[in-house]
Amino acid sequence: MIDLRLLREDPDRVRASQRARGEDVALVDALLSADERRRSSGVRFDELRAEQRQLGKLIPKASGDEKAELLKKAGQLAADVKAADAERDAADAETKELLLQLGNLVHPDVPVGGEEDFVTLETHGTIRDFGAEGFEPKDHLELGTLLGAIDVERGAKVSGSRFYFLTGVGALLELALVNAAIAQATAAGFTPMLTPALVRPQSMAGTGFLGQAAQDVYHLDNDDLYLVGTSEVPLAAYHMDEILDADRLPLRYAGFSPCFRREAGSHGKDTRGIFRVHQFDKVEMFSYVAPEDSEAEHRRLLEWEKQWLSSLELPFRVIDVASADLGASAARKFDCEAWIPTQGKYRELTSTSDCTEFQSRRLQIRVRDGKQVRPLATLNGTLCAVPRTIVAILENHQQADGSVYVPPVLRPYLGGREVLEPVAK
Repeated sequence: MIDLRLLREDPDRVRASQRARGEDVALVDALLSADERRRSSGVRFDELRAEQRQLGKLIPKASGDEKAELLKKAGQLAADVKAADAERDAADAETKELLLQLGNLVHPDVPVGGEEDFVTLETHGTIRDFGAEGFEPKDHLELGTLLGAIDVERGAKVSGSRFYFLTGVGALLELALVNAAIAQATAAGFTPMLTPALVRPQSMAGTGFLGQAAQDVYHLDNDDLYLVGTSEVPLAAYHMDEILDADRLPLRYAGFSPCFRREAGSHGKDTRGIFRVHQFDKVEMFSYVAPEDSEAEHRRLLEWEKQWLSSLELPFRVIDVASADLGASAARKFDCEAWIPTQGKYRELTSTSDCTEFQSRRLQIRVRDGKQVRPLATLNGTLCAVPRTIVAILENHQQADGSVYVPPVLRPYLGGREVLEPVAK
């Protein structure tokens, strides 16, 4: 959530942010009104309680008619205090409810617009000309079938659409990717973490995934637990309700977890293969830093993502995501999109978001710097979303005979294999 003081001092900035997100600007005025009622009712309650305490000191000293009058007044005051208390609680609840609906403040450098209004910042690698090489590229599912690596038919039989099995060398390729990604993160100073896949509502809400993204989240009603769509959620909640010492920052974690997404609203999109699925594994980077360091940390996370994709020898571009496509928690987001030959376009492989103080305020995570205690900043960045990375590797590194070149960074985790060979023709 954002700082209420900032809302009071500069409501136009918050209105502009809402407008850039394509969200309801009227929410800002409703929140200002609720906050004013909360504060005024709080003052009213305090005044009445002070008067009640003062009256309580006078009653034992009074007698006769004076005492009767004071007791009568005390009864009325008690009713007024109760009413003021209820009014204060109602205004406070309304303020909190509205505040949770408000997205993070959009960074001033974010391009304004929808999904297609991003700005391309960098392009890396060379897109292969398969025509010049004399063959038509196969898509990842055809290649995965030839390699005995991907089985979507049995995935659908067992679990339904958008589920899959990774088999044989496909399973080994996932493990190689995860191990290589964790090795890079560990070398960069991240603490590796295996995180829970089920979290409580306060963890999911605290990271901002029960607002716009709620339709994409799996909920277990009987247990009131949520399946995470990313290990960002348990990593953000890891220090929930804690005060961290400033000299411990930055704290950097690399979480590996299964991820579950309903993919609501994606009917008809990416239905072939394993690009868009309900369950997948991912290595996620997560940072806790002082608020003034968040922009620099955001660039660091992006550099680590670029290092990873470059080590896989994939052609990719970096985009500055437009305001309406940020998600509730992010103030700014950079995506790395890899070239997918058979689609003839770049597709998202990694994403890194600067969430500033938005999540830490919700999760009550603060930093102690001397005598000052204040919210800190949280950031996240995908290092390796496994299925999409497999898609990009298979399609970009395929050979004419259906085999697939293995980048050197993965070879130590694949028994030294330089090429993945077809098992079926």
